[in-house]
Amino acid sequence: MSITSIRLADDINKPLESLASKLDRSKNYLINQAIKEFLARQSLEDSRWTDTLEALESIKLGKSIPEADVNAWLNSWGTGERKELPK
Repeated sequence: MSITSIRLADDINKPLESLASKLDRSKNYLINQAIKEFLARQSLEDSRWTDTLEALESIKLGKSIPEADVNAWLNSWGTGERKELPK
């Protein structure tokens, strides 16, 4: 495990100390959890951006499904006569 020093502004440090005390956890633990969650969100956003770029490229190449076909497929859900995925 590596050590990194950070400076916390008073408006962050005081509530962090209170929360650490309330949860009976160290500030270090809470900071690590916050960073893990931030990195996970950033990774998800990167993945979504990549998916968006791929989808836009697909549209440029003419690979799309008409809205009416998608709506008909979705509207068939739960009817007992579910249509096949439009292609």
